[in-house]
Amino acid sequence: MLNEHQSRQLLRLRWSAFVIVGLAYALSFFHRLAPAAIASDLQLAFHASGAQLGGLAATYFYVYMVMQIPAGILADTLGPRRVVTLGGLVAGGGALLFGMADTLVAASIGRLLVGLGVSVTFISMLKLNAVWFHDRHFASVTGATILLGNVGSLLAAAPLAWALNFVSWRSAFEAVGVFSLALAGLTWWLVHDHPGRANLPSMRELDGRAAHAPHQGHWYDGLLVVLKNRATWPGLWVNMGLAGTLFAFAGLWAVPFLRDVYGMDRAQATAHTSSLLAGFAIGALFIGMISDRLGRRKPVMFMAALAYCLCWLPLLAGVELRGAAGHLLFFVMGLCAPGFTLSWACAKEVNPPALSGMATSVVNIGAFMGTAILQPLVGWAIDRARGAGSLPGLAEYQAGMAIMLGFSLVGLIAILFVRETHCRYREAD
Repeated sequence: MLNEHQSRQLLRLRWSAFVIVGLAYALSFFHRLAPAAIASDLQLAFHASGAQLGGLAATYFYVYMVMQIPAGILADTLGPRRVVTLGGLVAGGGALLFGMADTLVAASIGRLLVGLGVSVTFISMLKLNAVWFHDRHFASVTGATILLGNVGSLLAAAPLAWALNFVSWRSAFEAVGVFSLALAGLTWWLVHDHPGRANLPSMRELDGRAAHAPHQGHWYDGLLVVLKNRATWPGLWVNMGLAGTLFAFAGLWAVPFLRDVYGMDRAQATAHTSSLLAGFAIGALFIGMISDRLGRRKPVMFMAALAYCLCWLPLLAGVELRGAAGHLLFFVMGLCAPGFTLSWACAKEVNPPALSGMATSVVNIGAFMGTAILQPLVGWAIDRARGAGSLPGLAEYQAGMAIMLGFSLVGLIAILFVRETHCRYREAD
């Protein structure tokens, strides 16, 4: 049992880590989705085609995808505190470079550095959640993490579009870069890797159980354990199909689609993406809570993913989105999309606890692999479907929406191969 001082210290350190690293995670969401709101500005500034715009936006996802396994290794070996601090410094420098870039190449390098810096944040956040909260609350806390992260995604939609009436997109990204540097300093100062760093017992010890055993041997051996476990891999495809389409659409193509097909201005279009992201934030929280409460992962994941896939059909058909109907469709789409977030809990629970960072990082690759493929692929499909010099309309965007639906169905089918964990580690006593 903890005395009063230890209880206060545990709460303070737990929530300091959650809030500070959660804000850093919110910045990663901002960077992930902001190109949608400034797509026309970027095209004008760098004279970019649709494919080039998609390539610029996807640069973030290329490096983020490549860094997922290294991020898991770093989180499991160096610890989240060091990793998030260094990542914040790199991301802050990249945001400043992106804001000051005068060429497409310089902007791409800045966005690459941003992607490199923020790529370590989420896996580190999951690692912190795993050690600072009880196992039985992991999906709920992860849902709260997504909710906090979506503060960044919401700021990247309608609020960013509103701010651009008063400041340039360059100034906005320079301010975000400075904030990222400040969060790096706070992480180094206030975040602890696990309760033992503060001479506190682990969460399992507080439950009267033995602490999870640390990994014995080289990190490479631990990575092989995760990679050789066939139960790890279905979650990667779930993320690629569901998260990949969500991030590609909300992060780049939603605003141009609504502008070109439905004639919306930037404020109206970003208001719709705000509805999408608000639904995503709420859905992530409640899907995790429902899963923890039911003690099941797979049925909750499948039903949410099925509803998400169905939401693509009206967009593919070009159904009229008038008033509240459009916002409702986007909200429901966002509400159901977070079914993929349960794949992180499943990956963690089918692998040894000491390797949770590596396990979640492997499946998380899929989200950014999917986005990195889809953002330029959809742009290429639109460019190919339209004639030279003509503006894209529904016919041209249908090619892109069909690709999105196809990827979503891949994610839905992959859920059938996910191993049900009943919210417990495979070796749980």
